[in-house]
Amino acid sequence: MQIRPKGTRPSLNPPAEYFTGTVRQEPLLQAPAPARVQVVSVSFEPGARTAWHTHPFGQTLVVTEGKGLAQSWGGDIREIEAGDVLWFEPGEKHWHGAGPETALTHIAIQEMQDGKAADWLEQVSDEQYHP
Repeated sequence: MQIRPKGTRPSLNPPAEYFTGTVRQEPLLQAPAPARVQVVSVSFEPGARTAWHTHPFGQTLVVTEGKGLAQSWGGDIREIEAGDVLWFEPGEKHWHGAGPETALTHIAIQEMQDGKAADWLEQVSDEQYHP
C-alpha cells in the first residue's frame, strides 16, 4: 500500500500549448506498471480551458467544484457543474474547462498508452468557446 498525504503532491502549471488561461494540475496518482491509470485534479480559472484533445482509452471527468463547459467535436457545448460525471470515448475529440465567469475543478481519470494519456490537438478558439 502507498499513501500520499494531502499536501505532499506538488501542483503543476501545465504547458501553455495544451491550455488557454490559468490552469493548475495536482497529480493524484500515476500507477506503476503494469497498471496504466493516471488521476489528476485540474482547476481552471474563469475562461480557462483545454485544447482539443483525445485519449487512447477514453477519459472520465468528475466535476468537484464550480461550473464549466465541455464539448465533443461536432456536438453542442454542454454546461457541467459539481457532481457531474463525464465519459469521453477512446479517440473522441473534445475539450473542457471553466465557464466564462465561473471557475471549475474536476478530477480527470485516464489510462496511459506508450507513456502518454492524451493526444493534444489545436487550441479551442475564442469563436468556438463563445459561439
